[in-house]
Amino acid sequence: MDIASIIGLVAGAIVVVFGIIFDGKAINMGALMSFYDLPSIIITCGGSLVGLLAMNSVGSFVNGFKSITLAIKMQSIDEGETIKKIIDLSNIARKEGLLQLEEAAGELEDQFMKKGILLIVDGTDPDLVRAILETELSCIEDRHKGTIGFWEDWASNAPAWGMIGTLIGLVKMLVDLDDPSSIGPAMAVALLTTLYGSLIANWIATPIAKKLSANNAAEVRMKEVMIEGLLSIQAGENPRVIEEKLKSFLAPAQRDSFSENAEGGE
Repeated sequence: MDIASIIGLVAGAIVVVFGIIFDGKAINMGALMSFYDLPSIIITCGGSLVGLLAMNSVGSFVNGFKSITLAIKMQSIDEGETIKKIIDLSNIARKEGLLQLEEAAGELEDQFMKKGILLIVDGTDPDLVRAILETELSCIEDRHKGTIGFWEDWASNAPAWGMIGTLIGLVKMLVDLDDPSSIGPAMAVALLTTLYGSLIANWIATPIAKKLSANNAAEVRMKEVMIEGLLSIQAGENPRVIEEKLKSFLAPAQRDSFSENAEGGE
């Protein structure tokens, strides 16, 4: 589990609740009920979800919400380990030939790298190998962007529906302006819908969209490392040259750590 995402979501709820119940001197749990309004929830949550459904098919709508597990799931992306694996494969290819990579491919868990290895073993033209792998990478990124877009759409939809609720509340207040007892409930609807919309956007939807974007960028970068590494193996480049080339994908601190680990493993 991604502890940062979980802490962020839980702590966000705690901060909001604390701000509601703490009046500066003491804790007042009863204040929570002042921030509960069913019409506001129906307008903001229901309206924004209906808007999302109208933008998507039923399947993509359901899958969009399921993708929250991707945001709180720890990503097993380690560029350093990927580079080490590619260097190991390059040593096999240099010592025993490209055909020996087929056996090594059977032990790989990453299907993207396995596909590239098998294309190389089959003698596929390097330009075609690159084209095939980059096309698959582009398709993966498009799918990820669709999921990210789902949460971005909700982040923009919820405040808009909050504003709709605010206008509804203001209209109701103005219509019944002669009745002082109706002003309070109408104003509550007007303000709480804006609050609910802001909470959905800034507490849930935007953080999830940003985390999915970061995960997508990390996965794309790792697969770019794989493409460059596999094509270098196919070209018969020296493992040391391949290592230096792929280390350019790493941050300076990661490069130093990678070099220290590599030396320690020798």
